[in-house]
Amino acid sequence: FQDASLEDMALLYPISIEEFANIQGVSKGKAMRYGQKFSEAIKKYVQENEIDRPDDFVMRTMANKSSDKIKIIQAIDKKLPLKDLAKSLNLNRQELLDEIETIVNSGTKLNISYAVEEALDEDLAEEIYDYFKESETDDLSTALEEFEGEDIDLEEIQIVRIKFMSENAN
Repeated sequence: FQDASLEDMALLYPISIEEFANIQGVSKGKAMRYGQKFSEAIKKYVQENEIDRPDDFVMRTMANKSSDKIKIIQAIDKKLPLKDLAKSLNLNRQELLDEIETIVNSGTKLNISYAVEEALDEDLAEEIYDYFKESETDDLSTALEEFEGEDIDLEEIQIVRIKFMSENAN
């Protein structure tokens, strides 16, 4: 299992195969193969150590998320306009940017230069990129304050931050 899956297990303590199948990065196949043993071991550990599990186990639709992520990566490789991509996935622009950011934060490099060029003037995009290079924080609100007075919104700053993260953090 990958780190993200193990971290999810340590946070949520899945004690059934159904809960185990909803852990990030656990496919139905893995859940069927390992879920029983893992769930029993986790349940025993939870009981022995009197651990309070989260009251509401968050059920996730990982299969849909996974296929959406693949579609996003493929569409970006084909340089599909983000507006069209969002529409095809039935997401608003912010939800799409959040998904793209999640993909980049998980270590996948994406070349979204075309989206930056589509959204922003080249000089302003470069200024924002340089801001993230120099800044001690990658907080979007702080960046927006820094560019107060410019004709720019949070989503445009986020697109540049995603480009920066993809090129420098991965």
